[in-house]
Amino acid sequence: MQGAGTKEQRFRDSFRIKDASTILIRSLKNADITVSECHSEAVDGELSTPFPLDDAYIVGLQLREYGDCESWEEGQLASRTYVRAGETHFYDVKRNPRFLIDKPFHVLMFYVPRSAFDTIAEEARAPRMGELRYQPGIGYDDPVVRNLGGVMQEALKVPEQASRFFVDHVTLALTSHVAYVYGGLCQGTQPLRGGLAGWQKKRACELMDAHLDGGIALHWVAAECGLSISHFARAFRQSVGVTPHAWLMRRRVDAALSLMRDRQRPLSEIALMTGFADQSHFTRVFTKIVGVSPGGWRRNMAKPVEGQHG
Repeated sequence: MQGAGTKEQRFRDSFRIKDASTILIRSLKNADITVSECHSEAVDGELSTPFPLDDAYIVGLQLREYGDCESWEEGQLASRTYVRAGETHFYDVKRNPRFLIDKPFHVLMFYVPRSAFDTIAEEARAPRMGELRYQPGIGYDDPVVRNLGGVMQEALKVPEQASRFFVDHVTLALTSHVAYVYGGLCQGTQPLRGGLAGWQKKRACELMDAHLDGGIALHWVAAECGLSISHFARAFRQSVGVTPHAWLMRRRVDAALSLMRDRQRPLSEIALMTGFADQSHFTRVFTKIVGVSPGGWRRNMAKPVEGQHG
């Protein structure tokens, strides 16, 4: 996974922390969406350092309660409120948002530029949205952001091993949700329908099959089919019956099954050869799809067929 570079450093500098797990995503054309998990036990009683002004929003998921949270915008105290763990809050980067660091914190933040929301509107064939509707510093009980954020938090544990397809899907879903619920984006009058053409299905499957490690990005496959990301994802599911990510997982398991017939090859090696993060990840996915663990499948394969003599 690509490093987050400058934006990762912005999170570290703003919240004065040494480390932040970060993924930089380019899943919406040229929009760079950064996801960063920030946590710190250090407390200095000072306001966070301002981000460079940008036409972008930060969508935050509070992972640790933060009582009496003091939020500022454009140099003015905007609110002082209690933000509970699991709540969502928003910051408009062009309004110079800051908050008082007077207690330990743990938060997951999505840095979403305006261009990402513009792309969502374009793909929905809808007018571009205005500003997000939110109250500075106020926590919102949003189960969609909470669940998607929890999924992304798992990916951040080993960001260099996170599947690009998986991350792209989660990011697209969260950005679309925020645009519709908080940005008032309306679905266009001419929604895109229909599955993939035969050549598009063939091309998409060939590309994904050649990149079982998950290193290929969803926007690349969509572009090869001449489609937007959201249209491609919908059309692929309509044509194939599963999402691109689910199809990729199935193909990885198929490849693993072939390799597992060589009983001398370790399962840990097969896991890495077929694009899984590690043997544990391989076991979880394999068991879900096949119905038995890799070890159990090998043991069953070794059993003599009834009636055989040897």
